Amino acid sequence: MNSIEEFVGKVREAVSSNQFNKLTLSKPRYKSNGLQNIFIRLVDLKGLQKLSFNYRHLTKDLTKNFDLEKGLVELELQLTEKFKHATLLDRDATWQLMINKKGKVTIISSQPIAANPLASHDKEKEKRAPLDAPYLHELGITTDHGALIPKMADKYRQINKYLEIMDHQIETNVNKKVLNLVDMGSGKGYLTFALYDFLWRIKGFDVSVTGIELRQELVDFCNEKAKRCGFEKLQFINQRIEDFQTKHIDILIALHACDTATDDALAKAIAAQSELIVCAPCCHKQVRQQVKGKLQESPLLKYGIFQERHFEMVTDTIRALILEQQGYQSKVFEFVSNEHTRKNIMLVGAKSKHTNAQQAKEKIDALKKEYHIDFQYLEQLV
Repeated sequence: MNSIEEFVGKVREAVSSNQFNKLTLSKPRYKSNGLQNIFIRLVDLKGLQKLSFNYRHLTKDLTKNFDLEKGLVELELQLTEKFKHATLLDRDATWQLMINKKGKVTIISSQPIAANPLASHDKEKEKRAPLDAPYLHELGITTDHGALIPKMADKYRQINKYLEIMDHQIETNVNKKVLNLVDMGSGKGYLTFALYDFLWRIKGFDVSVTGIELRQELVDFCNEKAKRCGFEKLQFINQRIEDFQTKHIDILIALHACDTATDDALAKAIAAQSELIVCAPCCHKQVRQQVKGKLQESPLLKYGIFQERHFEMVTDTIRALILEQQGYQSKVFEFVSNEHTRKNIMLVGAKSKHTNAQQAKEKIDALKKEYHIDFQYLEQLV
């Protein structure tokens, strides 16, 4: 019995024992026919149990229902000829089949992902990063038995909060299943790994993620961990943000990119007409240096600490308005609680046809005039 037959056997066993939850095929071998995923579930038709195949194409969905045996034949055919990855969720375990470029088949199992959790009003407790996810162990957040390491509890909470935000933003603003995502200033990659795993393994997206990072040791570390996790479409490169060149970015992320790198990242997203921009702004000194020594009328700006915080808000407001000027609906909200970090603001821009560029420009000009600002760096880049 080869590994594909073994995996099909596990599907048969899950159905026969009433343990089957759902099955997703992803990572198509060929993209010429536009077939991106197949989602398989059990349905009851006129008292007969069927395997329902939903074929997700770029422009349409097709559904076919099969008797169990014919469905298993169809499944084996799809895995042999058309797809390189499958995830089976049953009540006892999660089974993953992965086929690499050389045709080697690997099957791994883990604790079950709660695909149909009990209804609850306490949604914030929903974990989008299952503790048994391999990347959590590789990055030192869990033990080799899948237990959370106590000192990493804050990081784990941050990961789940981030995935909650990204899940909502992508579901609301991005209408495609094939995504090219760039994370500018990826650091050690905690959130980059988490988002790739969540979109690919749990949500079934065909996603490619590139992390941009200046520190070569972190790039090497993350690439090695990505390889160990079997994340074939997750890569990290050593490059300055302003030097990164691509014309296709569906989603751009820039979390705490330092100095003027936040603005460099936003400019890259605007130039690529990204559908979604998610930014945690950092380093607001470019505007503060301009206003240094200039008399400010507001008494709020008499004291240095208040002036620093105020111009952080002014800088991020101008960034949000520039996004609106460039055709994005912008939102600013709290990412994590102030008790963890003061750098807790998230700026999101979603591509939209319903923005008023002239009105945004007038607001930018009014802010610059009020605070004696010559320019904000992002203005020059766009």
